[in-house]
Amino acid sequence: MQKQEVPTLKTVPIPLASSTALTQLLGLFALDNVKPDHYVGQSLDLGFRNLFGGHILGQALVAAGNTCEQRHAHSLHAYFIRGGDPRAPIDYTVDRIRDGSSFSVRRVTASQGGKAILILSSSFQVDEAGLEHHVAMPQVPPPESLPAFINTARPVPELIPEASASLTSRDLAIEIRSVDPVNPLQPEVKDPVQYIWFRAAGPVPNDKALQKCLLAYASDFSLLSTCLRPHGVTYYQPDMVTASLDHAMWFYRDFAVDDWLLYACSSPISGHSRGLNHGNIFSRDGKLVACVAQEGLIRQLRSGG
Repeated sequence: MQKQEVPTLKTVPIPLASSTALTQLLGLFALDNVKPDHYVGQSLDLGFRNLFGGHILGQALVAAGNTCEQRHAHSLHAYFIRGGDPRAPIDYTVDRIRDGSSFSVRRVTASQGGKAILILSSSFQVDEAGLEHHVAMPQVPPPESLPAFINTARPVPELIPEASASLTSRDLAIEIRSVDPVNPLQPEVKDPVQYIWFRAAGPVPNDKALQKCLLAYASDFSLLSTCLRPHGVTYYQPDMVTASLDHAMWFYRDFAVDDWLLYACSSPISGHSRGLNHGNIFSRDGKLVACVAQEGLIRQLRSGG
């Protein structure tokens, strides 16, 4: 990854009040290189029970890309091992698995307190032309016609520390507009399909590696909720326990993460307290730029134990 023109990473998280959420996030993506193939990133408390999964994905891809500067990430596969602490730094250790003539493979272990919280494998490729095709972008209303997502309530408020309550009422680094949103407090049963427009909430440097890391970060917003829609539940309910179990992405075209992107999400199946979700990400001009797959925990607690 090339050197980013972003704020220098501090040894402690930057308070949200001191900068925009996007500026802060860009600063947190500038990892500290403490020794060869070992990086440290700072956390960010968004008011969830654990560190936001997209945050770890994005930083882990930054760490991998820092060891593979001449090639571009084309895929990643990650397993979330345990919930991360949103108030503690994260260690990223990179293993250089292979450098071939066209592809390079890296494995990243993210850990806190000596325990792994995520393992990510990523593959990088030289620029190479080839056959092209893609499915058509769904016909949906433009983002300008939709209301902006307002983050005003804490998910599962009974389980979130009160000290984090104010964080979720602040701006997010990613602007989100849903075509057919679910009322989080009074959910209705809907088809396991949703369309979401999103973009970075401000200008982002025109750097391919950074753009992909931010897309990985943003891809974890809302995807898991797709498999909850046909059941009329949301992760705001105290009896619902949800978490990302794994996450995979494939990058196919260049894009601008600070321009509107359409996230077309679907869930083919759920069972055994797990739900599978697929996502296609389109640029505004209709080009398919990336594909996503994620399985999540969707455990509904039984009353009385």
